[in-house]
Amino acid sequence: MRIWNNCPFTVWPGLLNNPNKALPEGGGFALEKYHTTTFRVPDGWAGRVWARTNCNGAGHCETGDCGNKIQCSGAGGVPPVSLAEFTLDGWQGQDYYDVSLVDGYNLPLAIFPIDGTYKRVGGGKYDCNNAGWQADINAHCPNELAQKNSAGATVACRSACMQFNTDEYCCRGAHNKPETCKSRDWKVNYPAIFKQSCRDAYSYAYDDTSSTFTCHSADGRKTGYVIKVCP
Repeated sequence: MRIWNNCPFTVWPGLLNNPNKALPEGGGFALEKYHTTTFRVPDGWAGRVWARTNCNGAGHCETGDCGNKIQCSGAGGVPPVSLAEFTLDGWQGQDYYDVSLVDGYNLPLAIFPIDGTYKRVGGGKYDCNNAGWQADINAHCPNELAQKNSAGATVACRSACMQFNTDEYCCRGAHNKPETCKSRDWKVNYPAIFKQSCRDAYSYAYDDTSSTFTCHSADGRKTGYVIKVCP
């Protein structure tokens, strides 16, 4: 797996994975602007990757903080944060991957399968294609969802679930199924704001059909992926 920081500033990738699997890079590190780093994950790995911003020497980050430390060591990123999510070597060796805004947004992300490491099966839109987007959602985040820094700049955009904590937006209680978690029950269709900027990203908990990508390895090799920040 490779992480590529295409932002004009340093980011601090964070990693969180399934139990009993190796945690690459201790779960976090600094990555300078326009630099890449590569690491290996074990078979059957599942996890998420995110990019933290404006971390200080003590490890506290303005967005995506994982507990005031550079190596997250098994801690997740504090929302709102954009996520690259993976479940590798699933049913019949199939990988699943997506970009999720269910926990909100801080930076644009994209996932690219690496040429020569995969094969397409079926050739549909979600078969080994790129996931993610380029748009800056902070630029048009509704004021009621905006997370601002001390200078008053919007540095992240909260999800409606995080901001309002209702069963309707969080898809829980009577709304805990795809059939009952519907936009007709939302006072404002906030997930659509995320979806308009990134049509292939998860915008709420049951947004599977337009957000989950799959891929198969080629000739016994494991599919490689690039996670690009600021694509």
